[in-house]
This record gives sequence, structure tokens and C-alpha cells, in this order.
Amino acid sequence: MTTTLPVAERNPLSPTGKKPPVAPVRRRLLDQLTPADLRVLRLYLFTRLGLWLVAYCTSWLSPAGSDAKTPARWLSRWEQWDWAHYQHIAEYGYFDAFTGDEGASDNLVAFFPGFPLTLRAVHTVITDWTVAGLLISLVSGAVAVVALARIAGLGRPDSALAGQRATGFLLLSPAAVFLAVGYTESLFLAFALPAWLAAKNRKWPLAGLLTAAATTARISGLFLAAAITVEFLLAHDDRRVHPRLRSLFWCALPVLPAAAYTAYLYAHTGDWMAWKHAQERGWNRNFHTPAEAFRNTWHNAFDHLQTTGYAWEFQLELAAMATGLLLMAWLLYRRRWPEAVYIALSLWALGTSYWYLSIPRATLLWWPLWTGLAHWSLRRGWVKEAYVGAVAPLTVVLAVTFTSGHWSG
Repeated sequence: MTTTLPVAERNPLSPTGKKPPVAPVRRRLLDQLTPADLRVLRLYLFTRLGLWLVAYCTSWLSPAGSDAKTPARWLSRWEQWDWAHYQHIAEYGYFDAFTGDEGASDNLVAFFPGFPLTLRAVHTVITDWTVAGLLISLVSGAVAVVALARIAGLGRPDSALAGQRATGFLLLSPAAVFLAVGYTESLFLAFALPAWLAAKNRKWPLAGLLTAAATTARISGLFLAAAITVEFLLAHDDRRVHPRLRSLFWCALPVLPAAAYTAYLYAHTGDWMAWKHAQERGWNRNFHTPAEAFRNTWHNAFDHLQTTGYAWEFQLELAAMATGLLLMAWLLYRRRWPEAVYIALSLWALGTSYWYLSIPRATLLWWPLWTGLAHWSLRRGWVKEAYVGAVAPLTVVLAVTFTSGHWSG
């Protein structure tokens, strides 16, 4: 005689007796992605493959030593410049003795703690530091490109195409290699772009929390907070005083991570300006007028004061600054005040040092540039052709330069 179990006993994990869903968390995540998001992610993965291939090539073309018979380690191609600082902070903290340059430990505090803390957390699972850093950037970049595509498509009937164009312009931008390496750009964008998207959707608490997270990675989070505050003040969805004051608090929340880091440094150094002083010691970021910064950069780019490699880098800095100024002028002309505030603060911070430094990398954080190019290309077909033909090849040049250890960005 066959005994039939009650329905509830057929599967003890399901009170209805039905088979539980497979990987429900993964299913919910996939349900949040639209077909347009998936196309953007596909483009993202293909460009990652391209950059990994560039790193493979440079491991053969530019190994250590001119007479080398074996290639460099592939992972070593990503262990360049600032990566050593991030790894050291994650592994030992800010104030332990530095194993290399004796003065370098004094300048470690110039790097905000968000990325090193994330790196340390991922390292508990991924034991290789370099792989952990690459994984952070890989996952963060995926979040960032989906958010950028959605920002580009806001309010547009051709939203999917606009999003793909904006993502393509970003991923083929000259400094795109820094979205793949274990640096802060991808992690910052993974918080900053969803924060801006939340602000455009009037979700102020979410925007404030995400911007605060972005601020742990880069000082640029404060610039984003200023832009979101302007966006909040221009919003007309609720004119009641108390709800607006509560929302304004969320806009100010990103100040807290920067304040907490400043207090932490003061407790260890006795210097309230420790972060700024480290920037000055390590990277000549002491204040100069915009005219002085321009002149110093121009002389180092064209007056044969530097070796050709560094002179070329200064030329890139000038080109990136010119791009930023044109972008800001366009935003002001279009009366897009919040984005103009963000770009203006970025340019002021980057354009008032002894010379321009790391502006090409900073362009990755200028989402109005990529969305603006996308919208322009949809009206003028030649824009995409000009970009792919004339600008995108620099992506490979700069990727080769970085992965071969010749350029810091």
C-alpha cells in the first residue's frame, strides 16, 4: 500500500509542498536588470576583456629588464603607482612604518580610507591583494555603468540607446584603464552615480547615504554633495518646511565621513590639516592661482623641462582641463546648475595646485560629460564616429602606458 504524505511534509523547506526557488537572491537581482542594462553590462565585460588583453601584451612587450626571456607576471601589470599605497594602508594601516621610501608613510593619509577598508574586507575572502583590488573595481564598475546608462536615459524616449552611448563613451575614454585597476574611481562611481540617480528621483535619504559612502573613497564626494544640495534646493516637489529640513539633513550627511577622517588624523598627528599637508608634500598640491597652475603645466608640457614621457603627460593634463572648462561652459549655458557646481568644484580643486595633476583620471567622474556626449551623438551622427576614430585609440595608448609602468595618471 502506498502512503501519501501530507502536502506540507513533501518538502520540509516549503510549507506549500512546492519546490523552493533556486538562488532567490540571484533571481531578484536579475529581475532588477532591464534588457538595456544587460546590453550595457555586455559592453562593459567586452571592454574589460580588451584591457586584460592589453595587460597581457605589455607583460611580454615590457617585462623587467631589456634582456628578459620570460614575461612579467600578468598581475604585476596592475600593481603600479598608487596601488602600493592602497595595499599598504589595507594591510598595515596609515601609521605603521613604510617598507619602502621613508617619507612615504607621511603621505599615506592623502588617500581616503574607503577603498583600503573595502580592500581589507574583500581580502578576507580573496587572499591575493591584487586580485582583491581588481575584483572590487570589476564589480563596482558594473554597478557604475548601469547607473550611468539609467542617468543618460532619464526622460528620453530613446533611453536605452542614450544609455548605451554614454556607457560606450566612458568605457572608451582615454583614461578608462583606471576603471579596471585597483584604484578608487570605480568604487567612487558605484556610489556616486546611483546617488545622483536617487537625487533625480527625489529620494533624498538614499542620495545622502550613497554620497556619504562615495565620500569615504574620494574628496570628490563633497563636490557631489554640493551638487545634490543644489538639486534639492531647485526641487519643487514639497514646499512644507519640516519635511524639507529633514531632507536637507540627508544632503549634508556626506560631510560626516570627511569630518570623521579629519578627526582620526588629528588624533594621530595633532594636525587638523593632515590630509591637505600630505597632498602638498607628496603631489605639490599647495595653492596657486589658476593662471600660475596653467603656466607651470604649460612650461612642463612644451618647454623641454621634462623627459618626453612626462611632457606628454602634462599635455594630457592640459587637454583634460580644456575639456572640463568646455563642459562647465556648456552646463552653465544649459542652466544645469547642479552639474555645473560639481564640475566647477572639481576644476577648482584640480586647477589651483602648482601644476595640473590627475585631471585625465578625473574625467571618468564627470558623468555630465558622458551623458552630454551621448545626447549630442544622437542628434549628430558624426560625433560618435569622431570619438571612436580620434579619441578612443588613446584608450589603448594610455592602457599600455600604465600597465607597462610608465605613467601614473
